[in-house]
Amino acid sequence: MLAFEYPWMAFLLPLPLLAWLLLPAYRETMPAVRVPFFEEMAERSGQRPAPGAVVMRANWAQRLLAPLCWALLVAALARPAWVEPPVERTEPARDLMLAIDLSQSMEARDFTAPDGSREDRLTAVKQVVRDFIARRKEDRIGLVVFGAAAFPQAPLTMDHDSVLALLGETRIGMAGPQTAIGDAIGVAVRMTQASPAQEKVLILLTDGNDTASKVPPAQAAQVARDNMLVIHTIGIGDLHASGEDKVDLDALRAIAARTGGQSFRGEDLAGLEAIYATLDRITPVKVKRRSHQPRRELFYYPLGAAGIVLLLYHAAMLLLTAARRPRRQPLVDEGAAPAREGGR
Repeated sequence: MLAFEYPWMAFLLPLPLLAWLLLPAYRETMPAVRVPFFEEMAERSGQRPAPGAVVMRANWAQRLLAPLCWALLVAALARPAWVEPPVERTEPARDLMLAIDLSQSMEARDFTAPDGSREDRLTAVKQVVRDFIARRKEDRIGLVVFGAAAFPQAPLTMDHDSVLALLGETRIGMAGPQTAIGDAIGVAVRMTQASPAQEKVLILLTDGNDTASKVPPAQAAQVARDNMLVIHTIGIGDLHASGEDKVDLDALRAIAARTGGQSFRGEDLAGLEAIYATLDRITPVKVKRRSHQPRRELFYYPLGAAGIVLLLYHAAMLLLTAARRPRRQPLVDEGAAPAREGGR
């Protein structure tokens, strides 16, 4: 639709009329030649002299074109623009980090596949995480892997295909045989620290207790809380195991509680899928919608039209003046003898 950025400029339209009605006529004094016997010459010629003033008369073209040009100039000052239909753009309002344990204990084949076969823990986790990522179309997702050390596997991105590809490249033991939960939380904090997202969530999955972190998990959880990072923990280890292979559910609950998250226990593939379905429900996709209306400026159209009208008017006046100007006749010497043709 057509819109004006400064519609109040329309109040300037009657300004020339008000000036003509309220302001006095413009007067200019010019020097003139005084003729002492001017009145006698006027009497003898039988003419009556007019007052000594010249009043400029407007022709019909000026009366028509002057208001038109003024209206066009006022329209240009009002900044007309053609406003296109609004264009909506969605932006992610949440950053979602996934931290996956790749320690040696993840190769235990204690998960049952839909066909009844046994799968190792990492294969089962990958299968559930892929489905979870596919449902989070509007979130920025990042991936952290950890074992004896923690590494950023995929940066926060909307390119979920890249995250899935990098998830598929993870292998058991590629980050070391031990478990560094505190370091994994620290890496996730660094990856989300500069993010402007309204919410930041870390889903931490491990099957053992912390044995290799440089930063204790409790201290790392406090840093995450200070950086507004909510942590949900998932423990899938064997409760009857010993050493670093035994999952410390109490420690995972403490990490989640300190940051305002929840802690879960996944014993099989079905239970793991139910956990991610719950996480999908308690952390719904959030987006920010921004509406933008493209504008196309049109002020140069009335401005150009006013310039063309003035140019054509002055060109027409010059042509009319030139056409009315009398042509000078060549001077002929009456006393000169006409030229004779021929000889003598």
